[in-house]
Amino acid sequence: MLSTRFTEEFGIEHPIVCGGMTAVGTADLIAPVANAGALGFLTALTQPTPEALAKEIARCRTMTDRPFGVNLTILPTLTPVPYDEYREAIIDSGITIVETAGSNPAEHVAAFKKAGVKVIHKAVAVRHALKAEAIGVDAISIDGFECAGHPGNDDIPGLVLIPAAARQVRIPLIASGGFATGSGLVAALALGASAVNMGTRFVASTEAPVHQNVKDQIVANDERATQLVFREFNNTARVARNTISEEIARRSAQPGATFADVADLASGARGRDRVLTHGDMHDGMWWAGQAQGLIDSVQSCQEIVDGIIDEADRIITGLGHTIPATARTASQAV
Repeated sequence: MLSTRFTEEFGIEHPIVCGGMTAVGTADLIAPVANAGALGFLTALTQPTPEALAKEIARCRTMTDRPFGVNLTILPTLTPVPYDEYREAIIDSGITIVETAGSNPAEHVAAFKKAGVKVIHKAVAVRHALKAEAIGVDAISIDGFECAGHPGNDDIPGLVLIPAAARQVRIPLIASGGFATGSGLVAALALGASAVNMGTRFVASTEAPVHQNVKDQIVANDERATQLVFREFNNTARVARNTISEEIARRSAQPGATFADVADLASGARGRDRVLTHGDMHDGMWWAGQAQGLIDSVQSCQEIVDGIIDEADRIITGLGHTIPATARTASQAV
């Protein structure tokens, strides 16, 4: 067993996390992730109401007796979201671990902490991680430039961002962006993290609630098959490269372009319906990271987690035979 500060403080078997993913983070995926010994997060706003979230949490509990959490992403929206009500549904349902992302979560962190809930906050820069630590979160998930979703505008890859954060952050650090293998897990531990977060890898699982075409496309894609969009609108996002994302990038680059010029193509509802549900891989925007280049098969969550842990153990054991005993002792104290 690979024990780290994260596994010890959060009561998780393996230092692997499946962070919140809109439309994908349902009980169908998160329960198998938990059963495999990793920590998965239901996505609160995938559920249309706080009441529906409470029912999804209850459904997940019928599928696993292991720990899982809920992601609450706080972003500006055209239609106001009752974040306080979602937060109360999480607390009332007895969830003990929450992942926050997006805007400053201070108000929610205070309420969660008062209820005894541990909070992991997703950050894309060291300064953001330090701010989250200062308001009392229990761990930081730091997103390198390789990640799917919103990597920020600093373009710092994980190889630099993770150790830069580890130098200053005193709470457990979860490395995110580009992770899909045991060697990646070992690298993250060496850089100062105590767990890895994987999204794209778990989308390419047998249990992920998306069309088989999506899973097969992730396997077929290489590390170049992503597209940066929305940078012109100060909201950089990494998505899968297809005809829709390329057209979004083309329109956005036109002088005077606004988000309204791409809103029809970038619609989340469109991507969920046409791509994730019906498998038309070129008729909607969908999220994927550069880790696509490391994924060569669709496997069950159990197979994914077991394979990563087995590979990591082999690498660490091999390193133990090639480094001095003093250095080996230090590395085992991660």
